[in-house]
Amino acid sequence: MVGAGRTDSGVHASFYVLHFDTDRSDIAEGPDFVYHLDSILCRDVTASRIYRVADDAHARFDAVARRYRYYICSRKNPFLQGIATYWRGSLDTALMNEAAEMLLRTDRFASFAKSGSDNKTDICRVTEARWRKAGDILVFTITADRFLRNMVRSIVGTLIDVGRGKITVEEFGKIIEGRDRRLASTSAPAEGLYLDDIRYDTDKTGI
Repeated sequence: MVGAGRTDSGVHASFYVLHFDTDRSDIAEGPDFVYHLDSILCRDVTASRIYRVADDAHARFDAVARRYRYYICSRKNPFLQGIATYWRGSLDTALMNEAAEMLLRTDRFASFAKSGSDNKTDICRVTEARWRKAGDILVFTITADRFLRNMVRSIVGTLIDVGRGKITVEEFGKIIEGRDRRLASTSAPAEGLYLDDIRYDTDKTGI
């Protein structure tokens, strides 16, 4: 099996794709295979659907975009422990969104990559980056063609510092331009982050 990618320990996936090769031609016909597969998986993982794709389709390399969401809870809630990050203070979401818009105007993200990573390039193309409030939950959505290791958590941690007034929007821009991980803030905790969607070229993969 080959998965669509990897995430940091403690990060969740509410949507994920993997591919495998088989000589059988019937497993994508009807619900039986998925039903039996799901019955033997651990409780943390569920299988929802299986597709037959082109022989050269690749779950990781054929992805054209990925979307992550980060969840922050502004009120202590024991039922969200481990699945959302609790933030005790107030955050200025208008400033956080102003800073987040800068991510759409650059394609160099070295300042938000894990130090020592073996990335061949720091170029990523972000097409969506915004915060929205839903009751007690603050949600950050970010979509890009690719992500560097630890990139989303580093961005979220730095945007939180914008929201709490520790750094300005202008300073956030300078952090991007500096292309140095030491300029950005501490990464946000893993528990609030979810891989939410993976998009493919339908003509090539059939997904």
